[in-house]
Amino acid sequence: MSNKTKELLQMDLYGLLGVENTATVKEIKKAYRQKALKCHPDKNPDNPTAAELFHQLSQALEVLTDAAARAAFNKICAAKKQAEERNRKLDNKRKRIKQDLEAREQEAEAQNQEEVQITRTLEEEISRLREEGSRLLEEEQRLIREQIQKEQEALQQNKNKTGLERCSRSSMTPKLKVRWKCKKDDETNGGYSRDLLFKLFHKYGDVLNVVVLSTKKGSALVEFATVRAAELAVKHEHGLSENPLKILWIEGQPEVVVPVSQPGHCMSSQSSLRNERDYESVVMMRMRQAAERQKLIEEMQREDEQDAARS
Repeated sequence: MSNKTKELLQMDLYGLLGVENTATVKEIKKAYRQKALKCHPDKNPDNPTAAELFHQLSQALEVLTDAAARAAFNKICAAKKQAEERNRKLDNKRKRIKQDLEAREQEAEAQNQEEVQITRTLEEEISRLREEGSRLLEEEQRLIREQIQKEQEALQQNKNKTGLERCSRSSMTPKLKVRWKCKKDDETNGGYSRDLLFKLFHKYGDVLNVVVLSTKKGSALVEFATVRAAELAVKHEHGLSENPLKILWIEGQPEVVVPVSQPGHCMSSQSSLRNERDYESVVMMRMRQAAERQKLIEEMQREDEQDAARS
């Protein structure tokens, strides 16, 4: 366990911000701004503890506004609270016996497996938060770039409609629809973000695009570069243990076909394909994929809106 994590575990992050452990992310951010403005080192040049307090407030904001890190911290707080409650119920004699036993166990094991796992989880979440840095800004910039790209593709699509119709249906990329449980007022979207979904599915192969639907929480579209990668994801990926994923095929699911031997036809088809793979055909194929992807997203959004209206 790192020294920074040990220090963090000794702090009452909720008490530091002056909020309850049931506070929303919005309430936590508001409390942080109020506290940080009062104890900022620039406003307290004569207070040697101002910088340390400001740093602790920043740590509290960082952990409590991230769903995974906050859940890990809450588990540790709950474990401590339960241990304190048990200790209060013991009389002095039994308490001394318990403390002696715990001291010997700690010397032999240091910590039990559950505590080690909880601490490791908190360390990982804190490390991830530091690495992500300005991910919110990057996400907004990415959305802007995607919007510009969609507008350009739509314009080019109108100019090349005839060429797009010649593209083979085999050029479609495999696409999956992903669902999970998420309440309407859940700001964490059930614990899933675009970056997390990309990370979960990227280990099976190249992921071309991940779109988290905004019309209904708990739904996303994942597009793979290969059918094999999509098959592995459908078979093996379950998502977060506390909120598993439901994965469905949308497009590109492989079918079992009995092969028919036609040597002459195969050679003719390969020759034809080689002749057509010029620059213009490749460009039109990619544009068609983009148009199909946008159409699927719109269909999923309409479907989710209908489900929401029925519910």
